[in-house]
Amino acid sequence: MAIIEIEAALHEAHRDNHTHRDVNGGWLRPAVFGAMDGLVSNLALMTGVAGGAVSQQTIVLTGLAGLAAGAFSMAAGEYTSVASQRELVEAELDVERRELRKHPKDEEAELAALYEARGVQPGLAREVARQLSKDPEQALEIHAREELGIDPGDLPSPLVAAVSSFGSFALGALLPVLPYLLGATVLWPAVLLALLGLFGCGAVVAKVTARTWWYSGLRQLALGGAAAGVTYALGSLFGTAVG
Repeated sequence: MAIIEIEAALHEAHRDNHTHRDVNGGWLRPAVFGAMDGLVSNLALMTGVAGGAVSQQTIVLTGLAGLAAGAFSMAAGEYTSVASQRELVEAELDVERRELRKHPKDEEAELAALYEARGVQPGLAREVARQLSKDPEQALEIHAREELGIDPGDLPSPLVAAVSSFGSFALGALLPVLPYLLGATVLWPAVLLALLGLFGCGAVVAKVTARTWWYSGLRQLALGGAAAGVTYALGSLFGTAVG
């Protein structure tokens, strides 16, 4: 049986029945986490400071400082995290590449054993492994997927993760500050806009998850509102004590 016929037999049913979204691009998680974190942390920071009965200028300065510090911190953290993960994966790929070069027959037998364990007949499994092992790069890709659960050609980018995290955090953190920049003199417009933003973010996240939009939105609204309420109370308490 030709290799193209084997691959067609393995994947035809899945191709006909459904498709999947890209979940390994490296941008979705930092973007979502960054926006949520920017909204919640800056809202909580500003309400905490506002609870201490400080001036409007101090609240705005706090919000802008929180935006800048948080965005740079998130970007640096995401870059380091994803870069470290990628370096670890590349190191493991180097190990697999050396094994394929030094012990090609052993690796071919290992691949055949993996297919046998999945129910492929022994003779067919050996033939599939033999044909797939002819190309070293193809063999590396298959071993990486089967043994490590990764796709060597689709590793997350540290730069993409950092930029996504920076931009989304800054956008989220800007919402509580925006009413003040537009002329507001009291806290409630900032809180209202931030809570609406949290609900909207939660609803958008539901588009790529199994949750309903209203459940995801209300969950983020409740978490953000609780954080803002607690920090406002603490700010009031500390402000009274210090004052």
